Amino acid sequence: MSRPFPLGITLGAVASASLVACPTRNVGPPTVNVPPGCEQSQAGEYHHVGNPAFRYLAEDDGRILSLSLLHTRPDGGVGATPDGGAVTIVLGRTPEGFVGSTHATGFSAGTPCPVKFPTEVTACGRETLTLRSVWKTSINEACRPPPSGPAPTWTEQVLRRGPPPAVSPEPADAGVPGPDAGTQAPDAGAGVPDAG
Repeated sequence: MSRPFPLGITLGAVASASLVACPTRNVGPPTVNVPPGCEQSQAGEYHHVGNPAFRYLAEDDGRILSLSLLHTRPDGGVGATPDGGAVTIVLGRTPEGFVGSTHATGFSAGTPCPVKFPTEVTACGRETLTLRSVWKTSINEACRPPPSGPAPTWTEQVLRRGPPPAVSPEPADAGVPGPDAGTQAPDAGAGVPDAG
C-alpha cells in the first residue's frame, strides 16, 4: 500500500539531494595574469630611461597602478603635484594581463581632445617597469579615431625607479682643462633622443 507524502517534505528532500549532488563553486576573486614581480607594489617615483625629463609618480593599491606625469621645474626638480593637463597611465591587474591605457590630450583643429592609447605592463624588475603602448593615433574633427586607417604601432617604454641621475654642470671656462682632465671616461649617454 502506498502512503502519500506531503508536498513540502517531498520538495525539501529533492532540494537537499540537489545541494548534495552539486559541486561547490569557488566564489573568490578571479586570478590575475601578470608578469613575474608585478604582484608587488609598483608605487614610487620613476623617470623614463630614454628621456629622463619625463618623470612619473606611481600609485598602486594592489589592483590598479596609476602613473601621473609630474610637473618638471626649470631647475630639474619636480612639483609637489602631478601636472593636471598631462599624461596619466592607468593599468589594472586582470586575468587578461596587466593592462589599461595611457590618457593624454590631443588637438584637432585647435580643439583639445581626450585621447587614450592601449597600454600594458610587460615586465616588473626590481628597479624598472617596462610598458608596451601604442605610441601615436589619429583623431578626426569630432575628436574620434577615424573608422579606418593604419594598424597601431606599439613601442616599449622603460621607466626606472627614482629620480634621474644628476647631470654635472658645465665648467665656467670650458677652454681650460680641469685638474682631472683625461682621467674620466667620456659620457656615452649624452646624446639621448627624445623618446618620451
